[in-house]
Amino acid sequence: MSTVRKCFAVDLHDDPELIERYKEFHKPGGPPKAVTDAIRGDDIRALEIYLVGNRMFMIMEQGGNFDAEAKAASDAKNSDVTAWDEMMKSTYQKRLPFAPEGTTWIEMERIYSLDEQ
Repeated sequence: MSTVRKCFAVDLHDDPELIERYKEFHKPGGPPKAVTDAIRGDDIRALEIYLVGNRMFMIMEQGGNFDAEAKAASDAKNSDVTAWDEMMKSTYQKRLPFAPEGTTWIEMERIYSLDEQ
């Protein structure tokens, strides 16, 4: 079954202590099981987050059954997911300067593919 790869970016507050805590929260077993289960349950096949300085990049591979609107609706009803998201947004993540108000992770535009060269 095919997958679609999407990439997203967000900044963390530029505070070394906060960044270290954020990294701790994302070590194996760090995110609540309900959050990991929700990600997998929405046909997200792979998800990785990379950090440089205080900027993060997320690479997500979505399966054919992934539906962003359905995921948002499902997440909104899941108190574990909403608590996790709120903690990440309010404490650690910082909106990119060009991002809409209230938005953290912003989907990136792919501008190059070696396979297409």
